[in-house]
Amino acid sequence: MASRLRWEQTENGGMTERAKVAVLISGTGSNMAALLYASRLPDAPFEIVLVASNNPEAPGLKLAEAEGIRTFAHPHKGLKRAEFDALIDEQIRSAAADYVALAGYMRLLSAEFVGRWTERMLNIHPSLLPKYKGLEPHRRALEAGDAHAGCSVHLVTPEVDDGPVLGQVEVAVLPGDTAETLAARVLIAEHQLYPRVLAQFVSRHQDAGWIEQHVDRLASGLPEVRRKTSHGSPGWSVGSEKGAKLFAILADRHHGEEAVGLLVKASGADEMTGLIEAQPDIYYWPEYYGASGWLGLKLNRPDVDWDQVNEWLERSWRACAPARLTRLIRASDEF
Repeated sequence: MASRLRWEQTENGGMTERAKVAVLISGTGSNMAALLYASRLPDAPFEIVLVASNNPEAPGLKLAEAEGIRTFAHPHKGLKRAEFDALIDEQIRSAAADYVALAGYMRLLSAEFVGRWTERMLNIHPSLLPKYKGLEPHRRALEAGDAHAGCSVHLVTPEVDDGPVLGQVEVAVLPGDTAETLAARVLIAEHQLYPRVLAQFVSRHQDAGWIEQHVDRLASGLPEVRRKTSHGSPGWSVGSEKGAKLFAILADRHHGEEAVGLLVKASGADEMTGLIEAQPDIYYWPEYYGASGWLGLKLNRPDVDWDQVNEWLERSWRACAPARLTRLIRASDEF
């Protein structure tokens, strides 16, 4: 789904993008409130556009309504899991949300729903994952004699509380703690952690380091690829060490450009000009490298098509690889 980001003017006249987030709750919604009030800060990279619940009596809904946030509630009883999730999904998409944040949402999600929001749905869990997935994590931490409990924010996958962990905070276990007293302190930590991790996650497309890691994973999957810098910029070359040729360069806002761009080899100036004129939000003419046949792809965008990036890397690799390698690739393509 293409990202729909709201652009707001900053104090210095520039523009900043704000990702739209839908929050799902089942009860008081204290983590939802933490996200909501964090979104009102001047530098917040996200805004809450919907609070939805499977419990029409959830207290958090009243708070969201009072703060002017769109709400939706529908009881799940009598509906199959996938049917209920389809209702929620319809509301999320109607609100034009880019991401989903689970905040005390006590419903197991269908595989179909999770699949629709792969790598765009986060959850907060009151344990130091992978410890104590599921229910009663505080009691289990106390029974195990742990010195610390805590909370984790993770990406949602089909397995409960099993997705990649994005951030954690430890909370000391005090003498005489009960599950209730420990839970109260962990909740304070949750309110600090969730807004920060969500902000970092929705802003990662502006992080040149994150972009470089993503490109490196794709480029390194091609034959005989090695890292090679170009005028101080990260690059990837193909071939033997002595005769290796650059086929990709990562240009981080070079010469005043706004783009963190992946530079790849195009067929020539005509193709470059056509692509740039047709899709200026994706392609650009690199100030320093353009005359040498390098086409720029803007990667500091929230809606990057990484399959398209991979195709360009493979194409540029073919253009620069020695014939002995491309012959093998062509032969394998024929089968």
